[in-house]
Amino acid sequence: MVLEVINAFTTETVGGSADLTGSNLTKTGDMGVFDPENRGGRYIYYGIREHGMAAAMNGMVLHGGIRPYGGTFMCFTDYARGAMRLSALMRVPTVYVMSHDSIGLGEDGPTHQPVEHLAISRATPNTYVFRPADTVETAECWEIALTSKETPSVLALSRQGLPTVRLEHKTKNLAALGAYVLQDAVDKRQAIIIATGSEVEIALAARDLLQSEGIGTRVVSMPCMELFAEQEERYRKRILPGGPVRVAVEAGVQMGWDRWLFGERGKYTKAGFVGMDSFGASAPADVLYEKFGITAQAVADKVKSLL
Repeated sequence: MVLEVINAFTTETVGGSADLTGSNLTKTGDMGVFDPENRGGRYIYYGIREHGMAAAMNGMVLHGGIRPYGGTFMCFTDYARGAMRLSALMRVPTVYVMSHDSIGLGEDGPTHQPVEHLAISRATPNTYVFRPADTVETAECWEIALTSKETPSVLALSRQGLPTVRLEHKTKNLAALGAYVLQDAVDKRQAIIIATGSEVEIALAARDLLQSEGIGTRVVSMPCMELFAEQEERYRKRILPGGPVRVAVEAGVQMGWDRWLFGERGKYTKAGFVGMDSFGASAPADVLYEKFGITAQAVADKVKSLL
């Protein structure tokens, strides 16, 4: 939906996919396919060549005049890793659209379900890893990715449909802050739930459970850890103040979360994580989230265990 607007307005974009166009949804109606018969097309079918796609896009950015983006499943960043690392090393703003970003992709099973790939991408220097919670955040993340001059972007997008969680109109790009308060506590703040992407709706549901028991809970959406780390310390402390219990929820491994859970000096103890510590399984998304304990009730229980 966001790309339909971007590609109609920004004629410099050149899209593509590594044989997953129908799943990544990276092709929009007005692009045309680049092939021997149509050199004016703006969409490339790369075939099952993730590394080749990523390397070609780096070359396009270095050439200049166009802004390429290419899609595949998040799990297949493994195959594109060498070229993605070079994007960051060369300081070129290549855009990687990595859909099917969690166990939520369902029946394809653990071979296709990424659990460590967000952590790997976040561990790469000079890389923005975006995990938007809804269409509004997705549009904001695209704006940052396409206006970046020296930093590549990884857009980690869900397979499953997600509700709109940003219901209040904001003229400011909040994703550019890296993290922000999506819903604040009613009365005394006792807990902060931090979430990304498809787990933001789970965090909001957990907040409802906790608030119904009189436990004041703030929900922080964190679409980009890297951008949050770039903000002034006073802003970071305002979003994640000391005192309340902190729980993060993300359908991936915990690695990379400790700074925001246990404090930037590593001294905060009232914190926990709800996510994955193993590979996935083959089943519908809702069954898997229940099986691996990534639910609103599990998040609420984790908060109460730390109070």
